[in-house]
Amino acid sequence: MRDLVFVAFLAALFATGFRRPFLFVLAYAYIDIVSPQRLTYLLLNSIPISMIAVGMAVLGWLAIDDKRDVRVGPRQLLIVLLLGYCLYTTLNADFPVEARDKWEWVWKALAFAAFLPLTLRTKLRLESLLLFMVLSAASIIIVGGIKTVFSGGGYGELNLMVTNNSGLYEGSTISTVAIAIIPLILWFSRHGTIFAPDRRVRIFCYGLVFACLLIPVGTSTRTGLLCIALLALLMLRDFKRPLVYLSALGCLGLCAIPFLPSSFTERMGTIKTYQGDASASTRVAVWQWTMDYVKVHPMGGGFEAYRQNKIRYEKVSVTEAGGQAEVKRSLEIDSARAYHSAYFEMLGEQGYPGLLLWLMINLGGVFRMEVLRRRYRKAETGQEWVAPLAAALQNAHIIYLLGATFVAIAFQPFVYMLIGAQIGLDTYVARKRGETAWRPLRKQRLATA
Repeated sequence: MRDLVFVAFLAALFATGFRRPFLFVLAYAYIDIVSPQRLTYLLLNSIPISMIAVGMAVLGWLAIDDKRDVRVGPRQLLIVLLLGYCLYTTLNADFPVEARDKWEWVWKALAFAAFLPLTLRTKLRLESLLLFMVLSAASIIIVGGIKTVFSGGGYGELNLMVTNNSGLYEGSTISTVAIAIIPLILWFSRHGTIFAPDRRVRIFCYGLVFACLLIPVGTSTRTGLLCIALLALLMLRDFKRPLVYLSALGCLGLCAIPFLPSSFTERMGTIKTYQGDASASTRVAVWQWTMDYVKVHPMGGGFEAYRQNKIRYEKVSVTEAGGQAEVKRSLEIDSARAYHSAYFEMLGEQGYPGLLLWLMINLGGVFRMEVLRRRYRKAETGQEWVAPLAAALQNAHIIYLLGATFVAIAFQPFVYMLIGAQIGLDTYVARKRGETAWRPLRKQRLATA
């Protein structure tokens, strides 16, 4: 029955795409985020719906879209350069077979991110993309929030519709994304036009924000807790009375503690004693190995280069018995441990050139959104939505960059869609600004003619 629902929804979405080709772009975004083919048992498993959607999106843009006012942002060119460099490292990878497996989905994420801004010619299209992204992620987040309320969840125990622990269905990844989209949800509750922000929309948005905050609790991920703390700090600039905001936030935090499951509070306690946790201890050891590796291989080892690592680390545990604390140290040996960090993922796999390109793409987005936020902070009527959206996209990106410190999500497709939306906003307002400047100039020329 669930298979039929997914098939019917996708069929309807594809059918409307033949009247409005931009809907093929939204269909691809939905498929890439939710992965409905992984949620069905039979009907969608054997059909390359992702390739069909992106193929129709590109064909629709080539055949129908007006391309006279197309603008290409500098970061689109950087994404194309990163795509080409990843191809080079894949062809020269230390593990060619495994590298090609990762390349098969990475190139799609990068290529779509470079293509996406070309289609975002109007505010309606930009808002539609962000709405599809938020609601697609919400389909996973709401399920996780409901299960957290009724079961409490636990690290590696919260089932987000599928047992496959990859993509947005991985605990730390969905925790980062869930907190990152909160600023966008709040933007829709104030400035959305597809669904006018009435009482019903606001109730849904605030309920979705609550579900997003529950995801780090249900997954018991320390990354999610750090992202929540960062979000609280980033939202300070939106309040005229920051002390009142911080006081209210502290009271809410204290009130929430008694309701948190013990699995969450126990795992959060390991933040202070990371050496006692094997997961945290191996990360530090792998990061050190990666830094040593690129000293010899500055161009990187290609995708999956971590498979050759061999690490030794000291695990420290403290136990209390009879009122006395006993410290136990043990030497652990492991191999083929993943990077657990997007920064070290880029460094180990793509070397210094790849890391530099990746940082330029991401930090460039944070910088450009700050430029737009300040430029349109006191915008005229009709453009008052630009600065809040730029701030929301910037906050989402900053939260991702924090989460990426502890999760290997350098090529997470959702984030590259977010980057595509940033570039789309940037090029859209630049085009509108150019049109506004051209009109008075044209009138002046006609008057003097």
